[in-house]
Amino acid sequence: MYKKAYGIIETLAPLHVGATAGEESGNLNLIFRDQFTQTGILPGSSIRGRLRSEMRLMDGEQAANYWYGDAAGSEQSEINNESIIKFEYASILWLPVFCPGQPIVWVTSHRLLQRYQRIAGETIKFNGKSLKEIEIPDPYTGSKNLKARESQGKKTLFFNLGFLTINKTTDLSPWFPSGKEKPSLIVDDSDISMIHDMALYRQSRVRLKPDQKVVEGGGFFNTEALPEGTILVFPIAIRDDKSGKKWQPFNDTQTADIYLGGLESIGFGHCSLTLKGIGNGEQGTDE
Repeated sequence: MYKKAYGIIETLAPLHVGATAGEESGNLNLIFRDQFTQTGILPGSSIRGRLRSEMRLMDGEQAANYWYGDAAGSEQSEINNESIIKFEYASILWLPVFCPGQPIVWVTSHRLLQRYQRIAGETIKFNGKSLKEIEIPDPYTGSKNLKARESQGKKTLFFNLGFLTINKTTDLSPWFPSGKEKPSLIVDDSDISMIHDMALYRQSRVRLKPDQKVVEGGGFFNTEALPEGTILVFPIAIRDDKSGKKWQPFNDTQTADIYLGGLESIGFGHCSLTLKGIGNGEQGTDE
């Protein structure tokens, strides 16, 4: 049996998690994406690796192996490498997109909200109802604080590469982990991929020769990353442990600043990570 918990990630800087392609792919550092919505994800292995590294520094190798399993390739890992804490991938919950006149609108889709509802639906309470009892709003529903141009009874939101019509507005507070509504919009699953690509942070980088300001061969490449302000969610499973120990990766606090992904040396990956439902091994409740 497993106890359920989950984590909320908010990016405080661009977040890049992906594979570095070679010249045959155009020197692109692309991020990992969900196969259905084509939106960015953070693999569970990346979250586990970072938390394992932090625990190793604070509490030693033995504690890290106890909670996260023995390191691959070790003698013990050949016998049993199952960890007590298990992480699934983190998916986007809200993606900030530049919008003239706003200047930022947080965008999501029906499928992304469905996953959030499945992960946190039993623990979050809003006006006496759990999140799983609240119906997900229809596509093209905006928040009440969204500034949109209104004409002939219809509201229109303009982006850099186009515009869309908002069919109605409602209170979207239950769908934000903080409980505070941001200017936001729910779109159809078929549209989130295009909006996602429009919102990504992109940077061109070069590697110069050591003795002159000339690009070294193959040293020009592009990087894409999730923008600052992106909110992601991931589920955590905690295996039943009869030892009585409690998993406290942040030393009795549930929120900490942490670096995830790659390119840390140039300012990528700074995030705020909040863990929900790990206190006393029971599920948490958001009011």
